[in-house]
Amino acid sequence: MDHSDRPQKARKRSPRPLDPARLEELALSYVARFATTAGKLRTYLKRKLRERGWVADGEEGDRDADSPPPPDIEALIERFVAHGYVDDAGYARMRSADLLRRGYGARRVSQQLMQAGIAEDLRADVAPEEAERRAAALALARKRRFGPFAVREALAGEEAHRLREKQLAAMVRAGHDFDHARRVLDAASPDELAQWVEEAREDSPS
Repeated sequence: MDHSDRPQKARKRSPRPLDPARLEELALSYVARFATTAGKLRTYLKRKLRERGWVADGEEGDRDADSPPPPDIEALIERFVAHGYVDDAGYARMRSADLLRRGYGARRVSQQLMQAGIAEDLRADVAPEEAERRAAALALARKRRFGPFAVREALAGEEAHRLREKQLAAMVRAGHDFDHARRVLDAASPDELAQWVEEAREDSPS
């Protein structure tokens, strides 16, 4: 069969290089869709520049010409911060609270914030207090049915020891310290753990 008269499939066009207006449009779209940080926005914009290239004056011109000066990404980010489009402190508070509710410990929270580009002083500001740490450990135990939340038949001997070590390792991986993990796993009942959390709340400064 002769296919010579069929139109050839159009080649996929390369995306147009970025210029100041397109770069700002990308940044605005990104912060509108995602709660983000200055660090994450910086990473996103640098990736887009690598993928698409840059023309400083908005004209594509000769791609073989000398490269134009790079865009001032930092100035763009500073402007977004000044307008409130990017709020590292607000992001840190929101992300920390979300991770704690899901049962992650303080160490895991700090790691996640660091990966998002949150500065050390802000990570320290949102570090969970003792009551929050205990509540997060309790949340994980309830979610994963650890310790007193287990519904299986009681185990004994070596089998019980292996299960406890497995659960202890899971809690540590989730960011909890050994003392909290052991306290949760050794509790006799869920009510005992609830009281343990409440004691820390009563002791915390108002």
